[in-house]
Order: sequence, then structure tokens, then C-alpha cells
Amino acid sequence: MVSQKTQNNEETNISENTNLKDESASNTGADNEISAKAASAKLALAMELVTQAENMLVQARQLIQTTVSLPLPKITRTIESADAGIDDSRTIEGVFDGQQMIGPDGKHYSVPANYASKSKLIEGDLLKLTITAKGAFVYKQIGPIARRRLRGVLMRNQAGHEYSVKVHDRLYRVLTASVTYFKGHEGDEVIILVPENGESKWAAVENIMKSADQSNETRSLEPEAMPSFPSNNSVSSDDLI
Repeated sequence: MVSQKTQNNEETNISENTNLKDESASNTGADNEISAKAASAKLALAMELVTQAENMLVQARQLIQTTVSLPLPKITRTIESADAGIDDSRTIEGVFDGQQMIGPDGKHYSVPANYASKSKLIEGDLLKLTITAKGAFVYKQIGPIARRRLRGVLMRNQAGHEYSVKVHDRLYRVLTASVTYFKGHEGDEVIILVPENGESKWAAVENIMKSADQSNETRSLEPEAMPSFPSNNSVSSDDLI
């Protein structure tokens, strides 16, 4: 009789242990499933944040290209020469607005028209200005933006001192120095460069083709017709004297 009870107790204990193991395994599986779902949710959230950040970066770049008239974030820095006791030059980075360079403090710095024409600068291009200890201004193009070509007709204002190019129903202002070099006249066909993205008020003249009642000669913008500039696409105010 005792032996029978002992056997029954052992069977009961085995059954209870088996049930506990099954329950533990079930709980572990449920915990793993919850952890997997949580990890998946976190990954989806991270991907969404990355996408938002990329979109904001694109919008920021477009904003810089299309609203260069506004003060820019601080991108200026002062660079001292290796021999600071002799040369105390200062470097400022800014954005070209079609005529001048706008610094991060909102100040406008004059850009030589011949240099802007030769380099075919357009709104949004990044420039670096080095002001030497002697006060000379040395410009260098460091960040050209993407461009696209347009074909239009050269127009002249009533005063006769400013030019623009009409493309369909839109006018783009161009530097007089570029028109003068090409010997352009009102009515000539003009190839201009403008930012690939966004809107701009100014354009760079790439070429001018004479109208039918004038010579059909097309000139290219060659260095010898302009002041001789360094080959690194930079210019010093001393070169313009």
C-alpha cells in the first residue's frame, strides 16, 4: 500500500515538473516575440528619422541656393599664416548673389566683374575671400553649384547701362562686363547659366550669338581678353590695377 502511494506521488511530481517546464518555455517564447516586435518598431522609427533628416538636408541646401540674400550660418573662419608675425591674412567664406559675395555676417563684399564673368559665377556659388595684411582681396571659387543652360534674347534697359536676358516670359539680369566682352547688342541670342534647382535673379553669360542683321561670329570667353588670373580660379585685387 505504501509503495503504491509513493509511486503515485512520484508520478504527480513528474507531471507538475513537466507542466512547469512547458509553462516556462511558453513564457520564454512570448518574451522573445515581444522583444522582436519592440526591435522591429525601434528600427522602423530609426528609418523614419533618417528619412526626415535627409529631407531636411535637401530643403536646407535648396534654401541656401535660393535665398542667398539672407544671412547665412557662421561658415567664416580666420586662418593665420604660418609666419603670423609677418602675414596676418584673414579668410572669409560666403555666397555669390549674382554681383557680390555675402558673408556669414550679412556683409556684402565686392567681387570684380571681370572675375565673375570669366569664372561664370552664378547665384549660390561658394567663394573664399582672403584679405591679406596689405589689404588686398583674393577671391577663389570653392563650391560651384549644379548648373543648367538656357537660351534667350539679350535685352537692354532704357538707361542703356544694364542688361538682362529674356527667356520666355522671364528676365535674368547679367553682368555688363560679360555683354561688353562679347560685344553683345540688344536682340542677340544668348546662352546663359542658372542654378539647376531653385529660382535666381541673375545668370552667367556663357556665349552670345549675333542676331541676323549683325555678324554671325560667336566668341568664346578666352583668358587673354580678360586680365590674367591665376590658374586656380582665384583673383586678387592687385591683378585688376
